[in-house]
Amino acid sequence: MPQSRATGPADVVFTGGSVHTVDPARSRATAVAVHGGRITAVGHDEVHALIGRGTEVVDLAGKLLIPGFQDAHVHPQGAGLELGLCHLADTVDPAEYLRRIKAYADGNPDAEWITGGGWSLEAFPGGAPTAAALDAVVPDRPVFLPNRDHHGAWVNTLALERAGIDARTADPVDGRIERDAGGSPTGMLQEGAVHLVGRLVPAPTPEEQLAALLRAQAVLHSHGVTAWQDAIVGAYANMTDPAPSYRTAQDRGLLTARVVGALWWDRGRGGEQISELLARREELSGGLFRAGTVKIMQDGIAENHTAAMLDPYLTGCGCASDGSGISFVEPGELKKYVTELDALGFQVHFHALGDRAVREALDAVEAARSANGRHDTRHHLAHLQVVHPDDVPRFRALGATANLQMLWAAHEPQMDELTLPFLGPERGARQYPFGDLLRAGATLAAGSDWPVSSPDPLQAIHVAVNRRSPDAPDGTPAFLPGQRLDLGAALAAYTAGSAYVNGLDADTGSVTVGKAADLVVLDRDPFTGPAEEIATTRVLETFVEGARVHAAPDA
Repeated sequence: MPQSRATGPADVVFTGGSVHTVDPARSRATAVAVHGGRITAVGHDEVHALIGRGTEVVDLAGKLLIPGFQDAHVHPQGAGLELGLCHLADTVDPAEYLRRIKAYADGNPDAEWITGGGWSLEAFPGGAPTAAALDAVVPDRPVFLPNRDHHGAWVNTLALERAGIDARTADPVDGRIERDAGGSPTGMLQEGAVHLVGRLVPAPTPEEQLAALLRAQAVLHSHGVTAWQDAIVGAYANMTDPAPSYRTAQDRGLLTARVVGALWWDRGRGGEQISELLARREELSGGLFRAGTVKIMQDGIAENHTAAMLDPYLTGCGCASDGSGISFVEPGELKKYVTELDALGFQVHFHALGDRAVREALDAVEAARSANGRHDTRHHLAHLQVVHPDDVPRFRALGATANLQMLWAAHEPQMDELTLPFLGPERGARQYPFGDLLRAGATLAAGSDWPVSSPDPLQAIHVAVNRRSPDAPDGTPAFLPGQRLDLGAALAAYTAGSAYVNGLDADTGSVTVGKAADLVVLDRDPFTGPAEEIATTRVLETFVEGARVHAAPDA
C-alpha cells in the first residue's frame, strides 16, 4: 500500500526513477509527492493522481532520489574563507604551493598578511615545511598558512618576528613550536602554538565572513548536503566565530540549510564558561539555526603525535618514544564538565582521535549517564582514528554515536608515511573501525570535516565501502578491508544517522510521509553498479523543503 497523507494536488512530484528511502519499513519506491514543503506520498504509479495543473513534475529519467545528506562535522565559514584566499588544498606539490603563494601575494599587493591554507603534511619531510621556503617568495609581509587539518600552520620569518617567537619562546602547554638543532623556530607551529601567530592575523570583516558562509553553503548544496553540524561556533585559533554570519544569513533569508552549532569549549578555561554557553544557546537558537551542542577537543592528530594514545608513539627506529600525545582537558575535569553539560541538556561533540582520547570521552559520557540518567542528549565522538577493542561495545552501551570521517580510512601518503610507522602494527590495525562499530550496535553518523577534507559525501561513502581512495593508484590495497561498510549502511550514516545526531530525525533523514522534503537527485543508482564506481556518482539537484537549492548545469 502507498504511504500518503495527501489531501490535494502536490506542489512537486518526483517520478520515473528509483527512490532509496532510508526507511527500513519500505526501502524502495518510484514516486514521491511534496506539498507545502512536506512529503505527502511515497509509492508508485498511484502517486501520479496527485499531479495537478500547477504541479512541477520532476522526471528522474531512471536516476535515483535519496534523502538529503547531513554533515555531522564541518567548518563551512572557514572553508568558504579559504576558498577566497590563498587556496592550497588540491595539490601536494611543494613547488606548486610556493608558486601559488607568490602569485597570490603578487596579485594582492595591499594585503597586510598572506593567509589562506589547505596544504598537506605529506608534501614535506616529517610534515614540517620551513619559514625559509616562504621567505624566498614572500620576504616583505608575514605569511600564515594553516594546513588542511588546521592542527598546524606554516609561517615565514616575518610572522615569527611579529609574534616574538624565537629560541627562547616556551612551547604552550597545548602545542609545539618546531625547532632546529639549535632551538630556533623553523616555521612550523603545532596545535596551541598556532595561536601565537594566528591571533595577530586581521579578522575578516562581517561581510567577508557572510560571503564565505554563503559560498560554502552553495558548495555543500552542490554535494547534496541539506543540513549540517558546524563543529566550532566560537573563536578558535585563527578561526572567526561564525555565529554572527549565521544570524545575518537567517535574518536576510539567505540560510537555506538546517544547522546545528557546536559551541566551542575553551580548553584554557574551566566550568565557569558553562553559564556563558547557556546564554549563547538561548541567544542563538531559533529558525534554521540552533546551538544546543558543546564541542570539546580532547586531543590533536596522529601525524604530529598530539593525538592522545594509551601507549607511547614509536620513534623512527620502531622504539617507544617519550610521548603519547596530549589530553587537552584533564580527564577528571572532563567527566565533571560533561556531567554538568549533560544535566543542562547540552549535547557534547567530542574531537577524539587517539585511543586514550576516545576512552576519556566515553568515560565522561559514562559519568554523565551515571549521575543524570539517560537524557536524550545524543553525545557523539568524531574522528575515532584509533579505538581500543575494549571501547568499541561501549558506544552502544552508553548511547554515544560514532561520528565517522569516512574519507580518511584509506592508504595515502599521510597515513603510510606519517602515521603507520609511528603507531606500529597492532595499533595501526585498530584504525577507523567502522565495521566493528556497526556490528557492535553503535549508531553511526558521518561528516566531512571540510576544509580538512572534501565535503563530497559520495567520495567519503566510496571509501567507507571500498576502503580505498577514489583516486588511488592501481594496485593500492584496501585499508583494513574487514572494516568496510556496505553501501546501505554508509549512506544511512550520512543521512538518517547524522539526522539523529543533529536532533532532526523526526523531521528529516529519510524519504517518509510527513517529513520535510529535503531531497537529492543523483545521476545514477550506485546500488546497481560496481562498488568501485560509487565515487563517480554526481548530485544533479538538491531540494530543501521541496525548494530547489542546487541544480547542476546539465541537470
